[in-house]
This record gives sequence, structure tokens and C-alpha cells, in this order.
Amino acid sequence: PEPTNVFYFYDKMYSQDLREQSFAGWPFREACNCTPEKMARAGFVHCPSENEPDVACCFFCLIELEGWEPDDDPWTEHLKRSPNCGFLTTKKDFTEITVAEFYQLEKERLKIYLVSFRIFCVLSDKVRPKCLCSILTIMYF
Repeated sequence: PEPTNVFYFYDKMYSQDLREQSFAGWPFREACNCTPEKMARAGFVHCPSENEPDVACCFFCLIELEGWEPDDDPWTEHLKRSPNCGFLTTKKDFTEITVAEFYQLEKERLKIYLVSFRIFCVLSDKVRPKCLCSILTIMYF
């Protein structure tokens, strides 16, 4: 997804089923540890490029990992590289969290996205993302 659309795309990815569906073209299947089901359970969405078919991104903390090996454990790799990810540190299933807990998670996720958008704004000449950054900052923080 384009940087301006990533928030709207990933906000639906609290659903493990939707995350798993994103792995339709994933190069690792049954005889591997990093199957689509395990990748989705660890919070990843498949976001390949032409040159990197195995890129996976956490919908919550936005960490991107590539260079997967068949024996890699998605949860372990995610935890190793992003130990403070709110998705990983949530002890409950997302179907069991309260509205207040969900609000706190979304607030944390929005902060991560705002930082990403600000970086995009600095690297881009586009005006709309800059405006979006300002609007979101005013609205949520």
C-alpha cells in the first residue's frame, strides 16, 4: 500500500483471517515453520515487491522483515526485532479486549503511523501527506 493508504489498509488487519489472506503468494508453505497461518498469527501482512517476494510487515508496529528461512519462527523473529510491539505485548485475544483496551492500542498504533507519515513527509515533496500529518496530530494528540 502507498504510505498515504497504509493506515486505512492496516486498520482492518486486527483480523488474523485477513492477514492470512494477504499471504496468497507467500513462497513458504507446509513443510516450513513460517507458514501463512503462523505469519498472520504473529501480526504480519505479506507485502512483497518484485525483487523481494518474502517481505512481511507487522500491521501494528510496521516493522518489515525479509530474507525468511524455512525454519524461522515468525513470532520469535518479530519479538527479536520489535520487542515493544503492542500487538506482541497484548496478552488477550483481540476478540476479548475491552473498548478501553482497544482505544489504548489504537492510540499507540496511531502514534507509530504518525511517525511513519512524518518520515514520508520529509522524504516526499507531496503536500497532502504533510497536511494529513498535521490534521492527525491535532485530532488525536
